[in-house]
Amino acid sequence: MSESYWQSVLSTGMRVPPDRTLGESTTELVEMLGHPNPRFRDDVAYPLLATWIANGEYDELLRGLGNGVAPGLRNGLGSDGDLSVLRRSYTALVLTEIIARDNQERLLPADTVLGWGDLATSWYVRERDLRGWIPGHGWAHAVANGADLLGVLARSRHFGRLEQTVLLDVIADRVLTPTSHVWRHGEDDRLAYTVMAILHLDDVPRAVVEPWLARVGEGARKARTRGHERGEWPTPPARNSSAFLRALYVQLSLGVRGRSDQRADAALFAEPPPHRADLLLGVVDQIRTESPWLFQSGAGRRTVPSAK
Repeated sequence: MSESYWQSVLSTGMRVPPDRTLGESTTELVEMLGHPNPRFRDDVAYPLLATWIANGEYDELLRGLGNGVAPGLRNGLGSDGDLSVLRRSYTALVLTEIIARDNQERLLPADTVLGWGDLATSWYVRERDLRGWIPGHGWAHAVANGADLLGVLARSRHFGRLEQTVLLDVIADRVLTPTSHVWRHGEDDRLAYTVMAILHLDDVPRAVVEPWLARVGEGARKARTRGHERGEWPTPPARNSSAFLRALYVQLSLGVRGRSDQRADAALFAEPPPHRADLLLGVVDQIRTESPWLFQSGAGRRTVPSAK
């Protein structure tokens, strides 16, 4: 359909158009998720699909919708610098809305969500195109959109301690994987926010979280050292991992809000995560040892901000 047709749908309050079946409209909108023109992708396809999902238009079809969308995560996977990333990234956004709907309404069986989780984590660690903004084509933002997808998966009733531990490992892999792309568009905040969801859920024990933090900190130090040895500073991996640790510190310090469309988030994020003080100290230790020339020694200074 023409752009003017879809603009008319938007102007009517994003209601499902009565002159076509929902399936016909959905097929076209899903195809538009990879459109090189952001007017179709950002302004039409994603907002309409997200609105219809949130309004329950797909509640009886949610599994089929997700199964139809999910293969987009494999579209051109392994490439870097072309436009195939748009389909992968916007597929992640739509899957985020589908799983968020299930988190709220409990519509999907465990094997379906776990299968999408496997597909999502496999894509996320293998994604090479980490550009935030593509001139002339708008947002790609695979790192940030993938972080949002991992965040709703973490909240799923089908994800327990094991699955959340896998998500933490995937986040560490994403942070530490060598890349030429520097995160400039809030990717560090979006990844840290997913970690905050896992910490608030408190299913993963501290005995797992603390070594995970140490792994991220060690990776950040190695990236910094390799850059200095090659006369390249700051390297993208060093900047990205350092930014992530600092984002996590700020969110632990200030607290975060839940998603406004998720009823359970109000309770989940109402109080600081359990063991917040110890978690803060763990992050501080990694930041301090990453740049020992900058920060004072930890001796006698092991204090953290008040939780209130």
